[in-house]
Amino acid sequence: MTLDETLKKSSLRLVVPAALLGLLAACGGTPTRYYTLAEGTPPAAAQRSTADNAALAIEMAPVALPERLARPQLVVRRSGGLLPSREASEAEVDVLEQSRWSSSFEYELRDALASAIAGRLSAFDATKSGRPRGIPVYRIAVQLREFDAQPGTRVDSAFGWSIRRGDGDALLTCQMRLSEAVTGGVDGVAAGAQRLTGRLADEIARNVGALAANQAASCPAA
Repeated sequence: MTLDETLKKSSLRLVVPAALLGLLAACGGTPTRYYTLAEGTPPAAAQRSTADNAALAIEMAPVALPERLARPQLVVRRSGGLLPSREASEAEVDVLEQSRWSSSFEYELRDALASAIAGRLSAFDATKSGRPRGIPVYRIAVQLREFDAQPGTRVDSAFGWSIRRGDGDALLTCQMRLSEAVTGGVDGVAAGAQRLTGRLADEIARNVGALAANQAASCPAA
């Protein structure tokens, strides 16, 4: 056997174990968990509503939110429970790489709100399908002004929204603060955020329903 052949065989014996070690390390890593803001079971009316049988349509504009939240990872206030090796600071947050929304947070929030509002009103969701002809379309713009998630404690949020018919002037502009107590860790935060989204959808749907019926629409009490 030549010297070159000996070196090649030695290299192969070294490479194979290294590859196996890398594979084992990847398998033993923390898996990424994905969460959604969408309700678990959409109302049956939402599944039946089309442009042909709906009395109105809703269209969600892109949700405006702080740049730090425009990401798929959950962002939570740092706590000793998440990082036990160091003292938590009230001003620090954690961006959780292994805990993510099913899409970037602004899209997750928009899609969940659109589906929930359309379902509550038996309306056609024109957010992604385009505006239908022959029925009124109510365009909804939402701004998330604050979102403070504290695992094991609560999720606090502040929203603003406006409703206009088609491309006309705003018929109503409102704002509201919402809070949900949460238990546990990240799972509790995601569930609390989902409940907040449902409560916001309730309020906006109530507004749109009143406007569509030519009734007085009011904002929630501060």
